[in-house]
Amino acid sequence: MAAARGARVFLLANREEECAALVASLPGLGYAVTDVSNEAQVHAGVTKAFATMGSIDAVFNVAGLSGRSAGDGPLHTCTSEAWTLMMDVHAKGTFQVCRAVLARWMAETEPRPRSIVNLGSVLARYPQRDYFATNAYAASKGAIEAMTVSAAAYYAPRGIRLNVVTPGLVRTPMSARAQQNPEILSFIKDKQPLYGDLVSADDIARVALFLLSEDAAAITGEIIRADGGWAVSG
Repeated sequence: MAAARGARVFLLANREEECAALVASLPGLGYAVTDVSNEAQVHAGVTKAFATMGSIDAVFNVAGLSGRSAGDGPLHTCTSEAWTLMMDVHAKGTFQVCRAVLARWMAETEPRPRSIVNLGSVLARYPQRDYFATNAYAASKGAIEAMTVSAAAYYAPRGIRLNVVTPGLVRTPMSARAQQNPEILSFIKDKQPLYGDLVSADDIARVALFLLSEDAAAITGEIIRADGGWAVSG
């Protein structure tokens, strides 16, 4: 979507074939195969991004996964493996990409407006015990919120904005389990009443692009819900 609007895009992602396919279909894109939980790979990926693009003006941290297969769930059953996995990919991964990019921006002698959007989750503040009691996932997304708001205060004098988008249940490969469960689909029909269904991934992308753009020049340190009405539906 960003590329279609004329942006030059560089991907940090862990699936070589998918990255290559996107680059082939959208000329001008670049990529580096990167596990965001791996510090050395993030450093190499960000270095390649700046070398390829010359400059980076906006960052969208969207990497994520479900921890259910590793044992994520209510705290009394949640495995240490799931907790570590969620923190490594979501909290640590977001931190490492932000740190690597911000270090380069702060080293510049002439600051100019830049923007970072980090992906959170509605579950960090609006939990749901029946179908989405994944406490490690929620905690890792809550960490992203706290880090982003704190950083927004620090970097505002440099014209650098940081915000969080918190989706509800979105139609992506990660939500395949929910998409195949009639009970969850019936629940979501009322829980996300703006859609009566899962949120569209394209709609999340549009919110992120707005926050990254100059149209959102006055917005920083915000937690923007894009949850289809989840939080206000009771």
